[in-house]
Amino acid sequence: MTDTYPLDGPSPYPAAEIARAWQRERPGTPTDSIEIVTPLWRLAKLFADDRRRLLADLGVDPATLDLLSVLRRAGAPYELSTRELSRRTLVTAGAISQRVARAEESGLVTRRTAGDGTRAVVVTLTAAGHELIERTVDQVLTRESELVASLSPTGRTQLAAQLQELLDEVAEQARKPSSGV
Repeated sequence: MTDTYPLDGPSPYPAAEIARAWQRERPGTPTDSIEIVTPLWRLAKLFADDRRRLLADLGVDPATLDLLSVLRRAGAPYELSTRELSRRTLVTAGAISQRVARAEESGLVTRRTAGDGTRAVVVTLTAAGHELIERTVDQVLTRESELVASLSPTGRTQLAAQLQELLDEVAEQARKPSSGV
C-alpha cells in the first residue's frame, strides 16, 4: 500500500536552512521556532494530501469521514447533537449543517429534533454510514500507522506526549490577546 501513496520525499529546503537565511537577513529576529513549526506544517500537508488520495480512492470525502468518525466514536446509539458535532469537529454550525445535509442525502445519517422542547437537532449514524466508517477507518488508520512506522513505540509515545503538550500550550496562547505581530 505504501507504493500506492508515495510521499514527496525529503524537503528540498530544510528548516535549518530557512532559519539560517532569516538569521543572516534579519539578525536579531527570533528563528528558534522555524525548525519546529516548518516540519510540522510540512508533515500536516503530507499527511493531509496522503489521506485525501486514499479517501478519493475509497470514494469518501474528508468532511464526511470526519462527521461519521465523530458519530462512530460517540458509541451506541451513535448520535450527537449538531452543537456537539460542531464542538468535536472544530467547524462552524453552518459547516456541520452542510456536512449533515450531504451525509443525509447519501443515506449515511439521519437527523431529528431532540424532542426535549429545545430546537436542538440530533444526528444519528445509519447502518450504511456505520458500514462505510467501519470499512474506511481501518484503511485510513492502517495507512497512517505505516507512515509513522519508522518511529519506535517509545519514540511514538514520547512524540505524542510532546506534541500534546505543545498543542495545549499553543491553544492556551491562542486564547490570549495577540501581542500585535
